[in-house]
Formats: sequence, C-alpha cells, structure tokens
Amino acid sequence: MNTYTDERKFEYNRERMQHWNNLHSHTRQSHAGQDYRKRLLDIYSHNIQPGSRILELGCGLGDLLSRLQPGYGVGVDFSSVAISIAEQRFQSVRFVCENVADLNLNETFDYIILSDLINDVWDVKDVFDAVNRHCSEDTRVIINFYSHLWELPLKLAQFSGLARPTLLQNWLTRHDVENLLSQSGMEVVKSTQEVIAPINAPLIGRFLNRVVVKLWPFNYLALSNFIVARPKPQSTDYHASVSIIVPARNEQGNIREIMRRIPTMGSHTEIIFVEGNSTDSTFDEICKVIRDFPDRDAKVIQQPGVGKGDAVRAGFSLASCDILMILDADLSVAPEALPGFYNLVASKQCEFANGVRLVYPMDKDAMRFFNLVGNKFFSAAFSWLLGQTMKDTLCGTKVLWKCDYKKIESNRDYFGDFDPFGDFDLIFGAAYANLKISDIPVRYRERTYGDTNIRRWSHGMLLLRMMLVAIRKLKFV
Repeated sequence: MNTYTDERKFEYNRERMQHWNNLHSHTRQSHAGQDYRKRLLDIYSHNIQPGSRILELGCGLGDLLSRLQPGYGVGVDFSSVAISIAEQRFQSVRFVCENVADLNLNETFDYIILSDLINDVWDVKDVFDAVNRHCSEDTRVIINFYSHLWELPLKLAQFSGLARPTLLQNWLTRHDVENLLSQSGMEVVKSTQEVIAPINAPLIGRFLNRVVVKLWPFNYLALSNFIVARPKPQSTDYHASVSIIVPARNEQGNIREIMRRIPTMGSHTEIIFVEGNSTDSTFDEICKVIRDFPDRDAKVIQQPGVGKGDAVRAGFSLASCDILMILDADLSVAPEALPGFYNLVASKQCEFANGVRLVYPMDKDAMRFFNLVGNKFFSAAFSWLLGQTMKDTLCGTKVLWKCDYKKIESNRDYFGDFDPFGDFDLIFGAAYANLKISDIPVRYRERTYGDTNIRRWSHGMLLLRMMLVAIRKLKFV
C-alpha cells in the first residue's frame, strides 16, 4: 500500500472514530432507530443459539451482543467512548477497543456478527480477512448491511432524527459482499432480505417486517440484506467412518441385494437395518442375510414406533460412526450412488447432502405423474422457505455428519415432532442450524419388489401442513 493510500485510510478512520466518539458521548442511550435495532435482534436471535461463543465486530454500546446471551462474548469497536460505556453496562461480556480490520485475538468463535458495519469501513475485504482469522471450520458469520435503495430515505431519517447520523457510506450489493467473502476464503450459506418498516408502525409494522418483506416483489424494498456465511473447507476427512441406516418395511425381496451392493466407504462402514413392523418376512430375511455376510458390520433392530421418521431416528440413535446416511430399502436409489454423497460431505464441501431425483431422466414408472407434480411444487416452495436451493424434498437419500445431527436433534422441539417421513425433520433442522445444504442428482429407478408406502393424497395434505409450520417457524419470524 502506498503512502498516499495510507494517509487516506488513516484520515478516513480518524474521522469516523471521532464521529462515533462524539455521537456516543452525547446520545448514549439514543432512541433513534430503536425499532429497527429491535427487529435486528429478533433476526439474530433466530439464527444464534444462546450460550454460544460470539464475536461482534462493530459492537457499539454492546446491546445486541449482550442480548444474544453468549456463553462467551467479545465485542470489538474502535470507539473508545462506546467501549467504555459497554464495559460499564455489560460486565459479563469482554470488550476490546481496536480497529476491526487489525484484530487478531488468537481464538475462534461459533458465531461472528457484523451488524451494519461494512457500510462504514475503509476496506471490506480487510475486515473479512480479520473475520476469517477467528473462524473454525464450523463458525457461522452473520452480516447485515443496508440496501442501496434506502440511501435517500436513510439520509432523510437521519436529518429528522429518526436514525443515527452517519458519514459517507459504502453501498454494496449482495453480489459485492458474496464476491468479497469469497476472496477472503468464505462462502455464502444463505441470504435473506429483511425490514420494510424500520420505525414503529402500530398493527401493520410487524406484518410488514415478518411477512410482506419475504414476498416477491416486496422483498426488493427491504432495508437490510442478511447473509449467513461459513469458511470455505480447507481440510478433508476421507477416513471418516459411515453408518448407513436402512429403514425397511415389507422389503423382504430387496434385503440381500442391499447387503451385496452397499459399498465400503471411509475407515469403516456400518449398516443398520430398521425393520418397520412388516407384514411379510422382512425381519427374518434381514437376520438371515446378516448371518450370510459375516464380513459386514451389520445389525438389525425393530423400530419402536411407526413411520419412516421414527425408523430413521431409531437407527441414528444406534449409529456409532462419524457420518450418517439414509438409504431407502426399495432400491429406487442405487447403493452405488452413496460414495458420491460421502465424498461431498467428507470433503466438507457441504454439511447436508440431499438426493435429487428430478434432474436425470427416471425409469418410466418410477414416480407417478401427480407425485412428480407435487415434488416439483414442494421443491420450489421449500427453496423459498429455506433460503437455499432444495430441488427434491422427499428423496430418501440424505447424508450428514453425526455431530450436525446432534444439533438438529437438540432443536427438534422448536418445530414439533409430527413428521412421519423424517425428511422434513432433517431439512428444517439443517436450515435452522444454518448448515450448508447441497443437492446431489441421482438416478431414480422403478422399484422391483413390493409397493410404495406413500399415500399420495393424505401424505400430500400432511406435507402442506408441514410447509405451513416451516413458514411460521423459518420464514415469517
């Protein structure tokens, strides 16, 4: 960096430091923008688990960080006045007075948040580089920043005292931020647009900010862009062990073929059959096949309840390996496809791998017409709901780390336990935990034994009910 640029940067930071010191000295507990900040707190609280290790860059007076209830919290700001006030108000949180771009605490955090910061800094990439220095491979970075559309309204709000005054701002698009994150070794998990009514609007304000802003085309009117990001994977674990859960109800004719065709992956492959109270001899067949393949680490249990979701959870509770896989016993997805899922998850390119049956041509009678229409509808609906692409919600093949499943399991009460399929329990939980979800196209084949357990219309109504739960719990929050 040349001397001229150094001088410009120094003057830029000095001017802003003086601005924020003066602002905090005179306003302290300013009510300007309090409704907007309250809405930001709601959104951050939805994305961050209490008791987490949280770093906030540009923490100001520390209100947001403290109210997120960190188990260990660090707030950083270059305003000495703001830090002094924050230390007096929130003694359970550590505060550091430093330029965030120069920060190096030699520790990592579960969450790093930058709320309305990047509009105000000299070099956004320098800040993102500092963020990455404090990331573990599981860290989630949450950023909100102003939309350029609101430049004039914000100036008017500041002039009238409805918002805190700022100096000349950076106006970045979501593409700009995604590009700079990528240059600093991070990638976007999901993004949303939030807040249409930043000031108190009785009755209608809550509806505008929770519902209307999530709908096209009103989302383009949002004041704040939110991005959840994570560090790009730097390591792989191809020695990770694998537990394959095979829910099996009335699948006697497929069991031997499943055992024969499941490939060995990683350092160890464990196969867990969960027999679902079949009316044929599926359980006896599983026991016989396990005896016939003594070189495979395979076991069988009979599920305690009903439904595929119950079977999957029973299998997961018994699993002892690092990565969990689900393989439907109808063989509509070939066991030979599983290494592709394993490689994506073991290489950390994603944290939740979801099979997609709607990309490649499928066998003629593999999926009935109305099932296909329903799947396409739900894939579009859930992509909108989750903020991540989800092209097939009901493909049975799903893969994730056991440690990430534990996060989903611990949050299960948030959605309720009424999913008989198990797919949405995992999908909703993965989205709520901000896991990186990736679709993997698979060839979908017609089953060669038995009949489908899917009841098109009654299960379709249940899917609609679950979609309404997701709208309430994930989208309109």
